[in-house]
Amino acid sequence: MNLNTQKLHRQGVSIWLDNITRNMLDNGVLQHYIDELSITGLTSNPSIFEAAIAKTSYYDEAIKKISGQNLSDEDLFFSLAIEDIQRAADFFLPVYQKTNGLDGFVSIEVSPLLAYDTENTIKAALDIHKKVNRPNAFIKIPGTPEGLPAIEKAIAAGIPVNVTLLFSAEQYEAAAMAYLRGAEERVEKGLNPDVRSVASVFVSRWDKAVSDKVPADLQNQMGIAVMQKTYHSYLKFLQSERVQKLTNFGVFPQRILWASTGTKDPAASDVLYISNLIAPYSVNTMPENTLLAYADHGQTGEPLSVDKSAAEKLISRIEGFSVNYLALADQLQREGAESFNKSWNNLIGSIATKKSSIK
Repeated sequence: MNLNTQKLHRQGVSIWLDNITRNMLDNGVLQHYIDELSITGLTSNPSIFEAAIAKTSYYDEAIKKISGQNLSDEDLFFSLAIEDIQRAADFFLPVYQKTNGLDGFVSIEVSPLLAYDTENTIKAALDIHKKVNRPNAFIKIPGTPEGLPAIEKAIAAGIPVNVTLLFSAEQYEAAAMAYLRGAEERVEKGLNPDVRSVASVFVSRWDKAVSDKVPADLQNQMGIAVMQKTYHSYLKFLQSERVQKLTNFGVFPQRILWASTGTKDPAASDVLYISNLIAPYSVNTMPENTLLAYADHGQTGEPLSVDKSAAEKLISRIEGFSVNYLALADQLQREGAESFNKSWNNLIGSIATKKSSIK
């Protein structure tokens, strides 16, 4: 067992892998990470699947087998992805059972083209959840304004949700309230309100966005400051009367998840967003290279401060360099949705190309 990742896990951080490939499932790599690196969950997105399908031959045989079933390219993708997610969920089932269903989750995303389409997001979430048919699978729904009603309805329908594409404390708070309303609706209907959820807040894109605006002494600080501000909102959520009432009905409250934790700046530490975002009852989903780097030389620092004043002072200082925190958060969310759309279109195009080449 790796001591660095073990120490991190013992500080209350669930270590998830932000990657999935069929080869990883087949060759024992995922099981090795579970056994030796203390990972307790996994996330996926269109970019991850696009790289695996377009740039490797891992899926060629499977595409060849099912390409004659007259499926659309999108349906063919979901057939492949759901099989991978089911297998990964089975790998993590012992973790799910050991933690009473708190941990051990894997995530699959609805089409990012639906990020601004509430009704079809709900339909897609219901369909994917039914097809995956695993208790420890999250359906990823974007936390865009249009996605919030879908998140609420999905929770109310009993679907575990990973709220994605959150960038600020304010966006997180809106997503947490959507989750809360969904759980409260289940209480009103006499249903079990304990529907698991995480809220994924993206870190590294903040620092990349301001890198050409701030001086050297403020480089790679904005992301952590925004996360510290968001963490304060998270603690207020956990301590709120509404959440405490729900826990009396047996609810495990929605957890916060740090996403996009691979360092973008080659001059900065490759474990910057791991060592500085240590918080109990949180998740850190790491790109594979970041996970391996932390296993090699990561150090567990001090837990994230519960005081948001220092973070707000730093954000205010950075705003002095023509940076508008709220406007940039909205911009990053839009750009994140557009980036996933691009990856999605590339992914579907790659499947069409693979089908043609295999034929």
